[in-house]
Amino acid sequence: MDWWTPIDIYCERVGEAFWAEPWNALSNASFIAAAVWGWVVARREKLLSPEIVIAILMAGLIGIGSFLFHTFATHWAELADVIPIWSFVAYIVVLSIHKLGGSRWGHTLRVVGIAAAVMGGLFWLFSGPLASDPGAAAPSPLNGSEQYAPALVALWAFALVGYWRGFAARRWMLASALVFSASLVARTLDLMLCEIYPTGTHWIWHGLNGLMIGLVLQSLLVSLIAMRAPR
Repeated sequence: MDWWTPIDIYCERVGEAFWAEPWNALSNASFIAAAVWGWVVARREKLLSPEIVIAILMAGLIGIGSFLFHTFATHWAELADVIPIWSFVAYIVVLSIHKLGGSRWGHTLRVVGIAAAVMGGLFWLFSGPLASDPGAAAPSPLNGSEQYAPALVALWAFALVGYWRGFAARRWMLASALVFSASLVARTLDLMLCEIYPTGTHWIWHGLNGLMIGLVLQSLLVSLIAMRAPR
């Protein structure tokens, strides 16, 4: 594989220039904003433990990696985009189960192992082609959004469990699941709307995902605040 081979799978990109996707590139500021939001609240509430700091930094890295992909648009930049996303998903799932469930690390890892097996099965079942190159013989019918089915399932699972167990952050969890559902629609429609909207809708995916990640961080922080409150 040539790591410098150009990748063009978004409506806005019409060339190989660094700023060929200005909306897609600059909209990644939403992830940085989510990280700053998390940092401000965690610092104010004295919750800046190493685990929380790592989660906040990982949220910011998503924005940096995605910015690189939507400017350089090469295979190495694609990895810089994908790795921070799935690293954050894996980390926040493990951390949330451990912190909110109040379980030991051994039990947490067993639960995560089961969840990973389920989500891996969903990924295999729904992902299809990860790239949605319109010139491909059989482009992904959902523009590659199938790969995010495990994340969608995880968010809705947390939201439902949050209401079932009466978590203080249950509304934040529900909001994050709803926002991510909307953002997936924006990502899916990007190439379909090129003729009538040349800018595309991928930048909306970034904006809503930044909001979603901000809500996920706040869900965790709100839960931790509630857990330490006297009862």
